[in-house]
This record gives sequence, structure tokens and C-alpha cells, in this order.
Amino acid sequence: MKKIPFILFALLACLATMAQTTVQKFENYPQTIPASEYKFTMVPIKAGDFMMGSKATEAGRKTDEGPQKKITIAAFWMAETEVTRDEFDVYYRDASTSQNADLDAVTRPSAQYIDFSQGMGKEGGFPATSMSQYGALMYCRWLYNKTGIFYRLPGEAEWEYACKAGTTTAFYFGDDSTQLDKYAWYKNNSNNKFQKVKQKLPNAWGLYDMLGNVTEWTLDQYDEKMLYNLKDTTANPFAAPNKAKYPKSLRGGAYKDMAADERCAARIKSEPLWNRRDPQIPRSKWWITDAPFVGFRIIRPMEQPSKEAIEEFFKSYLGK
Repeated sequence: MKKIPFILFALLACLATMAQTTVQKFENYPQTIPASEYKFTMVPIKAGDFMMGSKATEAGRKTDEGPQKKITIAAFWMAETEVTRDEFDVYYRDASTSQNADLDAVTRPSAQYIDFSQGMGKEGGFPATSMSQYGALMYCRWLYNKTGIFYRLPGEAEWEYACKAGTTTAFYFGDDSTQLDKYAWYKNNSNNKFQKVKQKLPNAWGLYDMLGNVTEWTLDQYDEKMLYNLKDTTANPFAAPNKAKYPKSLRGGAYKDMAADERCAARIKSEPLWNRRDPQIPRSKWWITDAPFVGFRIIRPMEQPSKEAIEEFFKSYLGK
């Protein structure tokens, strides 16, 4: 496998030199979706160190979860829940954007050609699903343009740090998978459907559904040897985007997965099979027809990068 270089994006790792002054207190805050009745809660995640990956003795461990490395993470806010269908639909239906346009400042997804929820649930608190990483990041850019606040997907390291919430066990509640029913929707209790967000217990930092329900996109290009290539004490690592559509990294497991795949350190990579029934030629860059188990949640760096840095960030992932 070709080695994917790990970088610290300037706009993310050098916040001290690029950040704008901010008066936002580092505490929970509600973010309203502009021009709607919907809002979501952002939870502060303090800076710190953690052991990324799983212990060699952890039940269910896979080779891409090690060796463990000590990683330093900068402070950020993370959404309390996965982005819901209600929230995503405000973006999807925004008449001020141009459907299928590549030249305007903000675009919206092309029409959904099948019911991507597959009858599992839409409005009323169900997670938004079946969008590509591109689609999730376009939502982030739309939200930035509407609010002036830089929201994005978490990196794998950020996601795992927030998920573990200071723990060193397989799950954020311990090593006993029989307790998973209390914290996650997975194969044994989901009835093979995703469920409304925020029905299970949160982790110690107040984040819901970090395990189970829907698998969540991260920023990273998937690299099987990610941890092998990292050095101890690396700060805020990311696998840089490249031109390859696959594979990209996701985290958290889903409603269809067994307990072993719901562990905090478990890694998932995107696959072409997730879009095998896509009738479009070329395949849609927005939607994945056969992955109703895929969703996302967003984060906000504690310090906001400059406008130029934010634009460069989105360009590096979206190509525009």
C-alpha cells in the first residue's frame, strides 16, 4: 500500500498564528440552523493527550488499530449528536443554492433518486444518512457560509479522543460488551434500523451515539498503517486527502454491526460497493445508495482560522 503522508494542516495545527480573535466561551452552546426552527448543541472537548489505537490484548482488535501511540489533541467543540435529517434538509432545500452547479460559491446535493432512509425514519430526530464524505463537507461549508463559524468533520484522532472521553477501555464505559445496550444501537438491539439520536446514555463528555446508530465520516484518507507511521507525541495528525475516491475513514460502528465493531478504536474504510446501485454515470459525488448506515457529526476548532485558511481547507477537500 502506498504510504499516505501525515500532515498537520497549517490552518488546523498553527491556530496561534492564523486564528482570529474569538469571544466564545469554552462551554456548551446551542447553534441554530439559519432560517429554521432547528438547533443543535456543541460540547467542549478540552485539549489533552491520549493513547490512540487499541491494546494488543483487546478483544476484537484488528491490525489497523495499532500499535498504540500517544497523541496530542487541540481543544475543539463537537456536536452532541450526529447531524439529523431535519438539520441536513434545511441545507438540502435551501433555495439560495444552485442544484448540481459546480461554479457557484455554495452548492446543494443533487436530487435523491431513491429513498435513502429505506423506510427507517426521516424527520423528527433521525440521523441524516447516505451522503458521501464530499456531501458531508459541503454541508459544513454551507453552515460556515450561513453562520460565519468554521465547522468541519473531525479527524480520526480527534474523533477517537472524543469518543474515549478519558478512558482506556474498549468501550467508553468499560470492557464489558454486555453493557453496550445502554449506550449504543447495534445489531443486538436495533431491529436492523437506525434510530432517533440521543436515546442512549452519553459518554463521560456528554456525547451521544458515538458508538452505533450510524457510522460517522472523518476527514482522513484511510491508511491501514496510520498508527505504525505515526510517532509518539504527534499533535493533531491527519491523513491528507488525495485524488482517490476510496478508501476514506469512518468511525463508530452502526446499527447493523456486532459489538466488536463498536469499540472506540475500531476503524472503518469506505468501499465502492456502498454505491453499487447508483444509476448515475459517473457515480454520484453526493450520495451512496447502499450505505444507509453512514452519517456524520461535526466539530468546531476552539480557535477560528482566518477566512483565507478556511477557504484553503475546503478547497483541499472539495476541489473548489
